[in-house]
Amino acid sequence: MPRLFTALEIPRDAALSLSLLRGGLPGARWIDVENYHITLRFIGDVEGHIADEVANALDRIRRPEFTLQLSGVNAFGSKKPHSLVAGVSPSPDIQALHAEIERICQRLMLPADQRKFTPHVTLARLRNVRNEEVAHYLSSRGNFSTAPFTIGRFVLMSSRDSIGGGPYIVEEAWPLEAPRSFYPNRAERPLEAARIIR
Repeated sequence: MPRLFTALEIPRDAALSLSLLRGGLPGARWIDVENYHITLRFIGDVEGHIADEVANALDRIRRPEFTLQLSGVNAFGSKKPHSLVAGVSPSPDIQALHAEIERICQRLMLPADQRKFTPHVTLARLRNVRNEEVAHYLSSRGNFSTAPFTIGRFVLMSSRDSIGGGPYIVEEAWPLEAPRSFYPNRAERPLEAARIIR
């Protein structure tokens, strides 16, 4: 049974920047570049008919595309770090998309995700890594950031690997709406855009 989650994909240029963070930490199991993503909502192992209900509900989301930027490198796990992550600069758009997906999951009576939503890209899983080595790795990469990039869709992904880290498969994708073009001259607007509501 596939393990499902909604996510945002990382474009090639940003993924290339992330790939340069690989290495320099013994004991880290690095995520393959093609598996970089930002999890929006973990759904879990569900039966096929539940997966269909989730996909049908997600199909009704109508949100504009938006810009994101990755910034900073951190470790998750306070006393014993278990993963290295790249952070996401604050974005009301990603928070709003997450909140809408969360409402859909609650309506479908899916188990709540106990973790606070902290957008990130997982870079590596850590095992038997000394805290001092993690601190040294982080201090030498603290100024990491990518150029801003556009998020044009969100996806439903599956993982058949119980350990985590991929391979991930895009099961379905939903486009976000491109911003409407700006027409400075009223006469150039499409008829629908120029209509006056009385």
